[in-house]
Amino acid sequence: MSIKLPTPHRSIPRRFRLAAVASAALLASVAAVPTAMAGNADPAPRADATTLAKAGAAVRAADVAGSAWSVDTATGTLVVAVDQRVTAGQVAQLKKAAGTDAVRVDRLKGKLTKYLNGGQAIYSGGGRCSVGFNVRNSAGTYYVLTAGHCTEGGGNWYTNSSNTTLIGPTVGSSFPTNDYGLIRYDNASLTHPGTVNLYNGTSQDIAGAGDAYVGQAVKRSGSTTGVHSGSVTGLNYSVNYGNGDVVYGMIRTTVCAEPGDSGGSLFAGSTALGLTSGGSGNCSSGGTTFFQPVKEALSAYGVSVY
Repeated sequence: MSIKLPTPHRSIPRRFRLAAVASAALLASVAAVPTAMAGNADPAPRADATTLAKAGAAVRAADVAGSAWSVDTATGTLVVAVDQRVTAGQVAQLKKAAGTDAVRVDRLKGKLTKYLNGGQAIYSGGGRCSVGFNVRNSAGTYYVLTAGHCTEGGGNWYTNSSNTTLIGPTVGSSFPTNDYGLIRYDNASLTHPGTVNLYNGTSQDIAGAGDAYVGQAVKRSGSTTGVHSGSVTGLNYSVNYGNGDVVYGMIRTTVCAEPGDSGGSLFAGSTALGLTSGGSGNCSSGGTTFFQPVKEALSAYGVSVY
């Protein structure tokens, strides 16, 4: 039996609690379909890099669940995206904490949450996630690279929901702060092609890993919704999912996703870019999704795509 790239998503006790609160369908990480707050983004003056860095740290310290933020160097502003949970009073709190008028607020559709499914599905502990990319180390050992909020509970992973066909154990996991995890292939009967499932009977070969850039056209593959396209709208976002689950350095996109797409692959042609973390919205009305940059995860585990 072969396992193709996009698919793992698994849940653990804490994830189940968050998924229940999030109720149904919002991507895991802090994105949501940005629809400007109060009818578009708030106008904001420019500020220097030092001021904006302090503002970002202050927004993090304010610890408002359902918020995400990043410095926009082109406009000299701190962009703060907030979901439907964040009240007008909390927005005012964030602006005050920032200590500068150079803040732009985007209102997102739905609720920011981690997505629990994805690409070609993998299962563990009653939960499902998606494979991001098949990877290997210099010794020739093969692994599944997926989201850290899928693997944080540890344990074995399987190709089916009845947990009868073993893939192997979780051997690495980083969440929160980062959102990546590693599963080792222990079942010699399973193949592990270096491709991404395109859900149309074909696959995309992955030849290398790269850094995303704003304006880049990208695709995401996941077990719940298959393949969807969009573009990169921001880099280095910090996302606050709530309950202390904050991740940093995320890629923000207009690609939609839904629960079960977690861990699935973000790519552009044959280049791997990221792992599905979370967001808001859905693939019917649109949404915002955040991704863990893949190069950071590859470096952390000393593995590579192929």
